[in-house]
Amino acid sequence: MNRIDLTHPDAPDLAGYGPFPIGVQTLALANTAQIDVLDSALAVRRYDRPLTVELWYPAVSGTPPGAAYATMLRDGHRAITLHGRACRDAAQAEGDFPLVILSHGYPGNRMLMSHLGETLASQGYVVASVDHTDSTYADKGPLASTLVNRPLDTAFVKAALADRADTTRFAIIGYSMGGYGALVSGGAGVAEAALGMDGAPPLGLWDIHRAPMVDPALRAIIPIGPWGRHRGIWDAKGLAGLQVPMLLMAGSADDISDYAGGMRLIFDEARGVSRHLLTFEGAGHNAAAPYPAPAEAFEPSPHLEFLPAEHYADPLWDTCQMNSIAQHFARAFLDLHVKGDTAKAAYLDGAFKGFAPGANRGLILESLHP
Repeated sequence: MNRIDLTHPDAPDLAGYGPFPIGVQTLALANTAQIDVLDSALAVRRYDRPLTVELWYPAVSGTPPGAAYATMLRDGHRAITLHGRACRDAAQAEGDFPLVILSHGYPGNRMLMSHLGETLASQGYVVASVDHTDSTYADKGPLASTLVNRPLDTAFVKAALADRADTTRFAIIGYSMGGYGALVSGGAGVAEAALGMDGAPPLGLWDIHRAPMVDPALRAIIPIGPWGRHRGIWDAKGLAGLQVPMLLMAGSADDISDYAGGMRLIFDEARGVSRHLLTFEGAGHNAAAPYPAPAEAFEPSPHLEFLPAEHYADPLWDTCQMNSIAQHFARAFLDLHVKGDTAKAAYLDGAFKGFAPGANRGLILESLHP
């Protein structure tokens, strides 16, 4: 059984599930009159951009657990089922619960970080995970659409959920290309030199992210394995424009987003904000974000040149262990910056508060401030 709700035996204190039972709904949204980046080579064309959202939320007392999630394997063809603790279409608890938006990689889908969706909802957040059109397993298109649309998608979802969450304070957690989107949403402007790169959006459509407008309700971002700095998407000037606190999670052996030439530069160059870098020593690009590889992922697929499990698992680290660590630090960081719980700052000072002795082996936590 493919479970997303496992907690590692050595999990730190803030990992896992909290006091609220969890509800989940699937929402079919449409952002109307958006530019169709993939059909605008000669002239701008518009369409209603579909966005499917998995919404987790604190549910009323007595809600039973036991969600099954019908989703897709990395090959974009095989249907699989995941199991967690949420209750489908449960009544939402009353309260002002802040919003967290989850943004997957390229390609990915809305279930890829579902362990964070459920655990954060149980801790008093409304969590919206987006299927980004042109960027999922089943509809992966050229990168140009993702470069333009990631920050626009999350801004639209935030506005669309004003009746379900406290959107006066929200955060974005983004994995890989989702990390790119989170950084742009937080004010990191795309470098001028990037506008001419291979695969760049046509007709100046990327220019809107050169000096992005930052939503004042955005309180924090958590980029996990963020892609782009090593390819010149940002330069030091652009990253100096970041305006919100950041917790960056990375694997030191990441050969997709490049640890030394990519993610460490993001950490160093975002000079205007308080920021943390959590490094999983020896881990690759799959550090922290994806749920454990489903059983079907260990079978070869005729639609991929690699074993699907390579999309989820890490050669060195146990995925459940990384998920638990990510949950712990995400909760500390979001509670501090979104909920204003100043006691959570002690979990981010590098002393690994909440870890059993020796359970922080292989982890490095660094902090820098403006």
